[in-house]
Amino acid sequence: MAKKKYKFNPETLSYETVGLTLKARIWKWITYFSSSFALALIMVVLFVNFYETPRSKAIKRENKQLLTQYELLSKDLNKIENVLSELQQRDDNIYRVIFEAEPIPSTVRKAGFGGSNKYSHLEGLSNADLVIETAKKLDVVSKEAYIQSKSYDEVLKLALNKEKMLAALPAIQPITNKDLKRISSGWGYRIHPIYKVRKMHWGQDFTAPIGTPIFATGDGEIKEITGSNRSRVGLGLHIKLDHGYGYETVYGHLNGFNVKRGQKVKRGEIIGYVGNSGGSTAPHLHYEVHKNGKKVNPAYYMFKDLTPQEYDKMIAISSNIGQSLD
Repeated sequence: MAKKKYKFNPETLSYETVGLTLKARIWKWITYFSSSFALALIMVVLFVNFYETPRSKAIKRENKQLLTQYELLSKDLNKIENVLSELQQRDDNIYRVIFEAEPIPSTVRKAGFGGSNKYSHLEGLSNADLVIETAKKLDVVSKEAYIQSKSYDEVLKLALNKEKMLAALPAIQPITNKDLKRISSGWGYRIHPIYKVRKMHWGQDFTAPIGTPIFATGDGEIKEITGSNRSRVGLGLHIKLDHGYGYETVYGHLNGFNVKRGQKVKRGEIIGYVGNSGGSTAPHLHYEVHKNGKKVNPAYYMFKDLTPQEYDKMIAISSNIGQSLD
């Protein structure tokens, strides 16, 4: 940039130096630097947008690889979810059925995670939808896998206790009845012998002479011994036996007991004797099976001392009786 300017003087016929004012000098410098800065800025913008450095190229390659890995991870998580779903189905419908255990509620298996802001820190990322969806799947799979592992721990304990559980199941008839002639009334709606109306019969009746021994149908502990021999209503003298694993059995209309409350008994052990106490019209035993607090058909459990043919015959006999004895 020229520092001096010259002007021709016709009077002296020579060039004379023309000096710039301070304001003119400052404005010239401002103009110079502004144009230089604008040019530099344009060059930087063009460089950033149209020229890739080796580092930026490497970062782009890495991002592309990460995106591919996320997509593959999402597909793998889908496969794992399918495997977990199959394991859960087996757990609920096979293993727990075998061991007489309640399935895990779906509300527990599919419970939600955290609050709405759990993944907010991922929302600013590129491909945020894919990253957040993969993170959610990972959380779900992790929780379901944890629940399933705990479930298998419980199933393992059930398997180790299977022998005890099988011994506790009420799996025999409560009195000697090899020829099946003592079955008088089974589970279902029957004509009440006293009221002569159709009522639900919540157990199975066995006719037998007074004093006939009654057996514990599975291992357990005597929970209740109650009733009166003089009462003409209800079950009269009766025993409730707690077998554990959610099972209880009730033996009604007894004539006497052979056990005391809190006593532990084994399957086949004599616990009482047939009678005619309570609301009974003839000497017999009224027998009930309770599962998790609900009354269930006792006939479904009398398989231990019967052949398949005898079991089918017993079911047919108990279903055809039109009137109960209590």
